Amino acid sequence: MSDIFNGKVALVTGGSRGLGAATAKALAEHGADVAISYAASADKAQAVVDEIKANGGRAIAVKSDQADLASARPLIDAVMAEFGRLDILVNNAGIAIQGHTVDDPDLDWDKYNRQWQVNVMGTIANTRAAASKISDGGRIIFVGSKLGSAVPFPGVADYAATKWALAGYAKGIARDLGPRNITVNVVQPGIMPTDMAADVAGELPDRDAILDMHPIRRIATLEEVAETICFLAGPHAGYINGEQIDMAGGLGI
Repeated sequence: MSDIFNGKVALVTGGSRGLGAATAKALAEHGADVAISYAASADKAQAVVDEIKANGGRAIAVKSDQADLASARPLIDAVMAEFGRLDILVNNAGIAIQGHTVDDPDLDWDKYNRQWQVNVMGTIANTRAAASKISDGGRIIFVGSKLGSAVPFPGVADYAATKWALAGYAKGIARDLGPRNITVNVVQPGIMPTDMAADVAGELPDRDAILDMHPIRRIATLEEVAETICFLAGPHAGYINGEQIDMAGGLGI
């Protein structure tokens, strides 16, 4: 692999599994020192760290529940204490609560409200805490969703809205941090082979119906999305800023 991130430090929130783990490993393979956060999966987080270290990289895992806004500053402080700098922030952590239309009497308000807390307020808290620490010329990448720009089926209003909110926030801080040559972009995958996707699969249209919506009739691989994040974090993406990059096989065109 390349060494484009040698001397750089990356933080991937929610890095213990799924896309977060794939992204942490890809960044490390390209030379970055990597910190990952996790809320509950300590064993999985340690496994990601151990794999990176076994391949010659440097990595740490930091327990940080994104639903607790007070955890944001300690998370960034832990990264700075270990590595002395922060160059790349990948805002990946999030949850998906889907399947109920807004008029459904069985809609669980507490679960849906927590989704807003984790996906939006927790992500914003981490970004605020990192903003003054991240190096000039750094990168911030939000992991959004294709549902952040199109809603092709019912039962996803709140989840989609959390991703739309992050896309708007990303554009705003791209303006704020542009004078420091810090770029801010959003990667918007479609469905991926993750635990989170499996958890909500029964609440969405069946697999064939969803694939029929895609000109490229398959789901994305984690590696495809992780490498796109790495590109946006790298030296060749310095003039891409405030953008939403869809990775959904043409869904919505």
